Amino acid sequence: MLLRWCKFAIATIDTLTEYTGKLIAWLTLIMVVLSFSIVVLRYGFNLGWVAMQESVLYFHGIVFMLGAAFTLKADGHVRVDIFYQKFTRVQQAWVNLLGGLLLLLPVCLTIFFISFEYVLTSWQIMEKSAEAGGLPLVYINKSLILLLAITLSLQGIAEILRNIIVIKGEQS
Repeated sequence: MLLRWCKFAIATIDTLTEYTGKLIAWLTLIMVVLSFSIVVLRYGFNLGWVAMQESVLYFHGIVFMLGAAFTLKADGHVRVDIFYQKFTRVQQAWVNLLGGLLLLLPVCLTIFFISFEYVLTSWQIMEKSAEAGGLPLVYINKSLILLLAITLSLQGIAEILRNIIVIKGEQS
């Protein structure tokens, strides 16, 4: 019963992360087109708008902050470990399990709790860009910090459960 619940939780979190990853892929394309447009307008027609330039920064924030969980799911984070690659699957699962429990989740929780007041204050004052003509959405952009902690924690939990299943000898 517990194994079935773990597999359901893993599948649910993985599905959420996959949808987020697909959204981020499209947002990345939009960001590239927007960046190209800014360059063409600026250097080709001597036109530019602060809001348009800031929107690229917002897209970068979305892509990097929300992309972290998808990268974790895809096992795309950088590993500099000469031993890990030679470990058995169970040994790798132990390293991943301990890393998730002792490093990933505590860091995510710390980011969330340290940033909560910062983001809340930004929402309370409905923080806007300091630049004339800038976007009035700084508070939404700062909310990405909390979303990073939440999505990365969720995917971390899925990875922890997946590694427990591997250690127990079940296939995920």
